Amino acid sequence: MCTFALVQVIATFPMDKEKKKKGFLKKLHHKYRLVIMHNDTLEEKLTIAFTRFNVFLFVATASIFLIVATIYLIAFTPLKEYIPGYADFNTRQVLRELSLRTDSLERDLRQKDLYIMNIRNIVEGRDLIEEIPEKADDPEAVTYDELPRSREDSLLRAEIEQMLQTDNGYRGAVEARAVGQAIHISFFTPLHGMISSRFRPGDGHYGVDIVADHDAVIKATLDGTVIFAAWTIETGYTIGIQHDNNILSIYKHNSSLLKQQGQFVEAGEAIAIIGDTGLYSTGTHLHFELWFNGNPVDPADYIAFE
Repeated sequence: MCTFALVQVIATFPMDKEKKKKGFLKKLHHKYRLVIMHNDTLEEKLTIAFTRFNVFLFVATASIFLIVATIYLIAFTPLKEYIPGYADFNTRQVLRELSLRTDSLERDLRQKDLYIMNIRNIVEGRDLIEEIPEKADDPEAVTYDELPRSREDSLLRAEIEQMLQTDNGYRGAVEARAVGQAIHISFFTPLHGMISSRFRPGDGHYGVDIVADHDAVIKATLDGTVIFAAWTIETGYTIGIQHDNNILSIYKHNSSLLKQQGQFVEAGEAIAIIGDTGLYSTGTHLHFELWFNGNPVDPADYIAFE
């Protein structure tokens, strides 16, 4: 088995005249030869000829390549995250964007929760709320019922309620005019019959009562999505449909429902059967409500029931 142990470097010196010339530039071009020989036979196995300039050029090129490669890896690859002390300048911006997005999502969720709560209040005949109430276990939460009411406050409340009930002071009356003016649509009659009780928002009656034959089919007044379809103590089997242009239609006191929550219905499609369910019902009829931008409007202004 042969080994390579002897390394001999032989310098090929220039002629006598070139020996007399000295200088840094001349020395760079002196030629050298690296010879690798067999230890026993002295046979040359590898010979490399080079100059100092070649060595300097090779080292400089290799150094530049390593520097460029290192900068590229640090600047354009994920390896920079593993370098201790290297700051990621995009992290702060990403955190800020995530924080803003979280706040927006939280605000949207509160608005949707408030919208759903108001829809349930409309269906169950309760008053609307403008803000989501605080949790009961919150020590800082104070309900309005806990606040004392003075005699002047009661008189002011009664005066304002009287103003709202007279001379078209009720805000829904203004919105009612806006439905026909701003939205040029035609409503499908949900049920043909006789109106037994008309729209009286001052008395808390936010719709019209239509009396018809038993087992009469109730139909959707517009295209929309069923957002509520359930039974409540006050209004019995009730169904609510959300339409375009912020229009909401409510159908109460039904004997049965033909659609479920989440289904899309078209105008004129059967959604329920007339009935007499719920504590507030006084006979077989349909209580129909029409809401626009969160305010009740008189359905008789836009739909011919009789």
